[in-house]
Amino acid sequence: MRNTSKSTPSSTSVITLSQAIFTVNRHAKTAGNPKYLYSLKKRALMKMIREGKAKKVGLHFSKNPKNSQQQSDVLIDCGEYTFHLPPAKEDFKELPHLGSLDQSLRNPKCKMGLQQAKGILEQYTGMSDHTDQMRKTGKNQYQKPVFKKLGDSFF
Repeated sequence: MRNTSKSTPSSTSVITLSQAIFTVNRHAKTAGNPKYLYSLKKRALMKMIREGKAKKVGLHFSKNPKNSQQQSDVLIDCGEYTFHLPPAKEDFKELPHLGSLDQSLRNPKCKMGLQQAKGILEQYTGMSDHTDQMRKTGKNQYQKPVFKKLGDSFF
């Protein structure tokens, strides 16, 4: 069931990419603005599926459905790790439904920092976080207000 091919360079090996996705996913769950991290995870997983480094296994009932009583997620097998993504319409037609998620199965732990994981996935997918780039350049976007003397026109 696990795809453990190691035929690619170490920076884009299945193991390295899956550990980076695991790290980004773990941090996204507690991040203040997780939108970029989740989109980075999704784009990396979709590219890995296209390249044959990961595969869609089936559908699971979601542990935390949003507005409905039941919701399904796509289970993706990627090296020694498994991940969930929201399903597309064709996933319901093509993939078997596996029922409820088995809580005893866990992904292995990995010791990778968020910045390293983001760097690996950004290089792999070609995505970049514009707010992170602004923070790295150190340029302050704030401009001091200009006050006119009393009686001067603002126009």
